[in-house]
Amino acid sequence: MSRIDVFCLFPEAVEAAVRVGVVGRALERGVVELRTFDLRRFSETGRVDDMPYGGGAGMVIRVDVVARALEEVYGMPPREVRRHRRVILTDPAGRRLDQRYVRELADAGELTVICGRYEGVDERVRTELCTEAVSLGEFVLSGGEIVAAALADAVFRLHEGVLGNRESLEGESFTAEGVMGPPQYTRPAEWDGVRVPDVLLSGNHAEIRAWRERRARERFSGAGPSRTETSSAKGV
Repeated sequence: MSRIDVFCLFPEAVEAAVRVGVVGRALERGVVELRTFDLRRFSETGRVDDMPYGGGAGMVIRVDVVARALEEVYGMPPREVRRHRRVILTDPAGRRLDQRYVRELADAGELTVICGRYEGVDERVRTELCTEAVSLGEFVLSGGEIVAAALADAVFRLHEGVLGNRESLEGESFTAEGVMGPPQYTRPAEWDGVRVPDVLLSGNHAEIRAWRERRARERFSGAGPSRTETSSAKGV
């Protein structure tokens, strides 16, 4: 079973994002497991942050609060937790979350995610308590809860029994190196003078497969469709 624990300041943000759709139903059925923990519960004063040494704006999440949370939840010294499971810090300098990394994490089984907030997290959380750090990209978020939710959703949906049809994973974006999912169309066949590409209406499965593979690679490279592959009742 895939299990993910998230330590953060706003568990409701993670829960709201993950407990919906196919992943939410899988959580209800017990196919996968998500636990969220409010770091404030593990602070003796209710405060989890303090001013940074050396001065500067903002507040920093304390290492002792995070350590106490890990110790109480897992029943072992906080430094020992990462010997038994991957402990991931959300951090702008972390490894970029991509599908290859998601598959790697899905194979790991049990994960712990520690979410940054405010001006960041005491560096000793990363160096002493975590196995790695993860980032969604080169931009700034208010906190790591969004990262944790994205990671959990991506990892859970790869687990057996989450998607009703495993074939849904085949041909998805990033299922192969350098490939996005192909463009998708449904009814109506013509809308406001713009038609679905003729090849998709042809019934020729070999041509459809070749078209989808070609367009998937074009989408990954940023190339658009050729004029001959787009149809318009207006002739434009």
